[in-house]
Amino acid sequence: MKNEMVFFQERSGIGRRISAARKYMDTIGLYLHIPFCNGKCPYCDFYSVGDLLLTDQYTDALLNEMQMQANDTLMADTFYLGGGTPPLLGTENLIRLIQAARKQFRFSGEATLEANPNSITEAMLYRLREAGFNRISFGMQSAVSEELLALGRRHTPQQVQEAVKAAQNAGFTNISVDLMLGIPHQTPESALRSVSFALELGVQHISAYLLKIEDRTPFYARRIEAECPAEDVTCDIYLTVVDVLSRAGFHQYEISNFSLPGLECRHNLKYWHCEEYLGFGPAAHSFWHRRRWGHTRELRQYLAAPEQTIFVTDERAGGFEEYAMLRLRLTEGLDTRTLKQFGVSAENLLKKAARFEKAGYVQIRDGVLSLTPRGFLVSNELIAGLIL
Repeated sequence: MKNEMVFFQERSGIGRRISAARKYMDTIGLYLHIPFCNGKCPYCDFYSVGDLLLTDQYTDALLNEMQMQANDTLMADTFYLGGGTPPLLGTENLIRLIQAARKQFRFSGEATLEANPNSITEAMLYRLREAGFNRISFGMQSAVSEELLALGRRHTPQQVQEAVKAAQNAGFTNISVDLMLGIPHQTPESALRSVSFALELGVQHISAYLLKIEDRTPFYARRIEAECPAEDVTCDIYLTVVDVLSRAGFHQYEISNFSLPGLECRHNLKYWHCEEYLGFGPAAHSFWHRRRWGHTRELRQYLAAPEQTIFVTDERAGGFEEYAMLRLRLTEGLDTRTLKQFGVSAENLLKKAARFEKAGYVQIRDGVLSLTPRGFLVSNELIAGLIL
């Protein structure tokens, strides 16, 4: 397979780009997609499969692809295993992957594992912490049993408590939980119950996402909007959560992400800062030297011929519109003094922003443009109005 992969990379230009960069060192992020899951939640559009008999074969395929992409110019400082449900790969396979990252990319830094609360044991967490994983993200979603049932989740609030406690016992000091807002049957009161529950766990990071109903999901087919809070209620829920987390010492650094000082997810910040990363496995994407490419969402095809699943999505990524859009997702915002590199007028952009500032959607400080929490609620329309 190695010769075929090299041929594809050279033919597509990916190999040439990597080889041509040997004069300097690149610090990148590594993302590995682990597609295995015990069941599909009705809102989920991420690529996942249920065939757990393929976990060892899949690990071998990931190791081979990592070896193909590695060279002496690449050094990784973030390592992220997403899914799916990564713990289903098994402890030994997870350890093999982080060891390969150290060997092939001299990885040192933030190593994140996504996990469902009922997918991992304390013994497993001890092993993974010893192996070098130092950040874990639990898919909690809600602390209200009825809401978890509506979301198709297979864990209980008590299992969330037990999982976080087990991670703390194993030595994890950077623990995140996910919350979903605007979900079926949620009320402002129940959303606050979930936030209070998360804070009482003693975690360091909270991701609070607004439910997005994706095409081709059971929620879309069921027209689940009828069971969700009205739009104005969802907006109030979001703004209240932002306020509660701020008063609890959690800094909002991105539309949906909050952390204690210095404990932001460094890997995800690479995406929003337009920094480089390599993705491995079906549905994973990469950004390197202004080029974006990805793998199709097909596990068996990836196992048979990974080089045939790669497709280039953008030959000249990282332009002004992309850069500005990603920066405006962050509370640190867009420094308009950086726009000279794109040949874009900061004056014109700030002039456009002035009318949104009066409405309370953006703020402008010392030439830095950023969205307010109220602006984040209409970020897509707002960003389009600013940069297009």
